[in-house]
Amino acid sequence: MDPDEPPSCSSLTTQQLQQSWRALKRRERPVRLLFEIPSSRIIERNTLNKHVVYEVVVMRSGSFDSKRVSVERRYSDFSRLHQKLLEEFHEELEEVILPRKLLTGNFNPDIISERRLALQDYLAKLYAVRCVRHSLLFATFFTEQEQRRAHSLLRAGQFEPAVELLQTVLQIQEKLLPWQRPTLIVPSLSALAVCYRDLEEPEQAFSMAQRALPAVRRYGLKDYRAAVLQLLLDVGYQLGRPVATFQEELTVLRDAERGEVSSRSLKEIVVQEFI
Repeated sequence: MDPDEPPSCSSLTTQQLQQSWRALKRRERPVRLLFEIPSSRIIERNTLNKHVVYEVVVMRSGSFDSKRVSVERRYSDFSRLHQKLLEEFHEELEEVILPRKLLTGNFNPDIISERRLALQDYLAKLYAVRCVRHSLLFATFFTEQEQRRAHSLLRAGQFEPAVELLQTVLQIQEKLLPWQRPTLIVPSLSALAVCYRDLEEPEQAFSMAQRALPAVRRYGLKDYRAAVLQLLLDVGYQLGRPVATFQEELTVLRDAERGEVSSRSLKEIVVQEFI
């Protein structure tokens, strides 16, 4: 046998096969979500109103994740998530315990540090439950607060801070996509397209709408589909892009779904989200 050629399966010993299989598994480790709660801070508005917020970092394993993205959540946010998950997946969560609420000492540095690590472990255990990591409840825990604030800013015409929040939301949602339907990112991409258009950044607006279109098509989001296509047409003309295929698709859609396809613009759809 040529020493420069890899051995065939038939010539490998059982031990060699096992070593080869282990090496292959190490190279092909599945992507997982990782959660880190590296810090916390006390927010004190007055002597009677203060609380602790925890920085929750969401990362993906399996490859180098250079996008460090985080949100802040209170213990009460974790508690609400746990109650909602128990209502839907009670039996599956019998061994997943939320760190208990304390009546005193909540602002003691040692207790805060202990709870920070306990909540980090809690998120890891939640993720280990298959039905939970595929649940929309799990995804919205990391994004809904920021989405609501971003849409409030958008409705107020404050597009730049809205974009900053929406980019955070989108980065987290992209990390969640292996376990969530692609429709998860459609509202974020659509809101970003609207913001960029009003900020007179047509290239960015066109890019966001283009990214939203495949999921909109695949999952039959009729209102979004017509509105996204219309924005692509309008901005595409402005940029001098070829838009004939978008025009044809929009015409076919409206002819096929006459009376059922909304005539609302993408901005009109977006401003109604998360009210």
